[in-house]
Amino acid sequence: MDFETGEVVYLNKPLEWTSFDLVNKFRYKLSRKLNVKKIKVGHAGTLDPLATGVMIICTGRATKRIDEFQYQTKEYVATLKLGETTPSFDLEKEVDAVYPTDHITEAMVVDALKLFIGTIQQIPPMFSAVKVNGRRAYKDARKGRVVELKPKTLVIDELELLECKLPVIKIRIVCSKGTYIRALARDIGEALHSGAHLTALERTRIGDVTLDMCLKTDEIDSFLDKEIINTINEI
Repeated sequence: MDFETGEVVYLNKPLEWTSFDLVNKFRYKLSRKLNVKKIKVGHAGTLDPLATGVMIICTGRATKRIDEFQYQTKEYVATLKLGETTPSFDLEKEVDAVYPTDHITEAMVVDALKLFIGTIQQIPPMFSAVKVNGRRAYKDARKGRVVELKPKTLVIDELELLECKLPVIKIRIVCSKGTYIRALARDIGEALHSGAHLTALERTRIGDVTLDMCLKTDEIDSFLDKEIINTINEI
């Protein structure tokens, strides 16, 4: 593989790492092994720190393909806890409100999920990278400021209930670029006349790239060693 000219690598982002942490770690290891001071590395499709799963990393001229990957369909598996909300819609912030769940049945959950299949309008979370007046929304939200966000049009192709152990449910989502699964959790909670937040999120696919095709972080060194040696031997 010619990383300086441009390659595409699939990685499995670990829990609590930011997307930029993963890019920086890969760039650092790659530049050290190539013995270069600078190499262009970017990623397609940011994941929240508390999410794991498929990340596409591009190097060199392959960074021009980032937009191509960004617009591909994505698949997630999400775990939601009903009856509780947090300001961030996930575990980043503490529970700020509790709601009843005794009235919720599995059949109600299935019906509620159907409401979100197709083209929908979604208001992004305040704790997100959406820009408002030139500033990232999360920067103001983390300072306690109220951020007014406009609804965005997006498409959810599939929404499947995988497990239902109330008040916890696990769902599979196939969706378009720009979908906030945390916001979807909020909206599902409201549709059930309750509340909800994410307790786990894994991206299992981007386009045709699936999780089983992705390198774990502890495999990066051996992968780079092998590919760089192969490239040298081919010269």
